Amino acid sequence: MARIFLTDKDRITVNEGNLVDLSLSDGRCVKELEPRRLFPVSRENEYITLLDADGAEIAVIKSIRDLDADSAKAVVSSLNDYYLTPHITRILSRVDKYGTLRLTVDTDRGVKSFDVRDRNHDIRVYKNGSVRIRDADDNRYTIDNYKQLDPQSKARLMADI
Repeated sequence: MARIFLTDKDRITVNEGNLVDLSLSDGRCVKELEPRRLFPVSRENEYITLLDADGAEIAVIKSIRDLDADSAKAVVSSLNDYYLTPHITRILSRVDKYGTLRLTVDTDRGVKSFDVRDRNHDIRVYKNGSVRIRDADDNRYTIDNYKQLDPQSKARLMADI
């Protein structure tokens, strides 16, 4: 199937888990697709790809606004489940051992401990003060604005920024 750019004439419905079904305006249907953001940080509601079980791209959503309301809701719901990231509210401890950074943090989902292998690559600070951290298991955590952290948390984080 060639790349298809979706419009408000195409329909997307929720399937199980994070999957969606696609009904194209020409009558074709594709089931169990995975929505993924092509630009998850800079354009989270634009350029969303729909992948089949083999990871092949079936269609692209240029913008959520291009879809009808029910389809947009189905895609956003699926993406929110897939990209669920705990928000760090405090950094409780940090231990640097053999080049691996071990962080224990308080999040909106409870206390978590995880390892960060490559600080230069896995801890990203953006101009607006937000921080994205990827752990050794490829889980992601966010800090909305590191400048608003308590002084101890900020000091623990700033050692790596």
